[in-house]
Amino acid sequence: MTNHLPYRMSNALRQFIQQGALSGIILLVVLAGALLVANSPLSGIYNGLVDMPVHISVGTLTIKKPLLLWVNDGLMAVFFMLLAMEIKREIASGELSRPDQLAMPLMGAIGGIVLPAAIFYLFNHHDVVGRRGWPIPTTTDIAFVLGIVAILGHRVPASLKAMLVALSIVDDILAISVIAVFYTAKLSWIAMVAGVVGVMLLVIFNYLGIKRIAPYVLVGIVVWVCVLKSGIHATLAGVLVGLTIPMHGKTAQSPSPLLNLEKALHSWVVFGIMPLFVFLNGGVAFTGFSLNSMVAAVPLGITLGLVLGKSIGALLGCGLAYILRLGHLPVNVNWRQLSAMCCLSGVGFTMSLFIAALAYTQTPFEDVSRYGVLVGSLISGLVGVGLFLMGPPSGSVAK
Repeated sequence: MTNHLPYRMSNALRQFIQQGALSGIILLVVLAGALLVANSPLSGIYNGLVDMPVHISVGTLTIKKPLLLWVNDGLMAVFFMLLAMEIKREIASGELSRPDQLAMPLMGAIGGIVLPAAIFYLFNHHDVVGRRGWPIPTTTDIAFVLGIVAILGHRVPASLKAMLVALSIVDDILAISVIAVFYTAKLSWIAMVAGVVGVMLLVIFNYLGIKRIAPYVLVGIVVWVCVLKSGIHATLAGVLVGLTIPMHGKTAQSPSPLLNLEKALHSWVVFGIMPLFVFLNGGVAFTGFSLNSMVAAVPLGITLGLVLGKSIGALLGCGLAYILRLGHLPVNVNWRQLSAMCCLSGVGFTMSLFIAALAYTQTPFEDVSRYGVLVGSLISGLVGVGLFLMGPPSGSVAK
């Protein structure tokens, strides 16, 4: 049975969902544009843009990368910094601040990571290079999903949207950990120690009560360079800097430095960095696409991991939390709607492409892995939408 109590959504969460929904719709348009350009006579210009070398030199320090990696290693660090700040805020005072709020999203996220990883590994355990991509089907693209949810309107209860954000936050925490542990190149200990010193300096800023953003940003840039040069993926620097931004001002009435920075960055990230990332990474050429290419181990493992692993794993995790009475169904939500949300969690587009780029750059699996991400995300989205459309519109709206 469904609980028909009123549900009140926080202003911060409502704004996040609204901006995320608009961002998701924009990303869908950008993805369509990237696919059209990559499969048109303009494909040569597109590939030249992706591979265009860009270098920055300061004294003897030189960083030279193609445009694609400046976006993936540089601008995406800003995305991860914003993500870390949102996680910190939600744990401090949002949807993850109470155990009964956290249990179902946490166990759903764990189930939605373990099962797709197991499915992928089942198909690829025999291939040393192929199995490097096991985290690809374990992620959820919250912006794309919120875009789909926006189109569905009142068929998705407000409380379920809140749970979806909570589940994706837990999912992102685990994804960040995976990137840090499994996609680290040969370490430069000098650079890594310098990065650690930079992070310690940020912690000292917190201890001394420094609330201005500028010192954190300046030291954060140094930390990013050190992490990049150390061999650890540079996006981890964004996470570490984001977690050190002070949550509270000097007094109870002072504005929050974290909320101010989050507000300043949010539009740039969701309307600038993310569309640019999708455009440069989503231009998959379908010249080699065929049914035979899709039944190969890597793309098949990704597709089944997203479609079956994410939906079934997330639903089993949520169900286990419910049976053990660790958590409860969100207000005005039934099991069909929860199942639909779990299916939508298989839309892993942006983060899945990001991990695929880390796992398979300059390997034979670079293109077919993206086929798997696109097909798996599309099927997951269609199944989730179909389940929502099977029932009547929800009477619950955000208040």
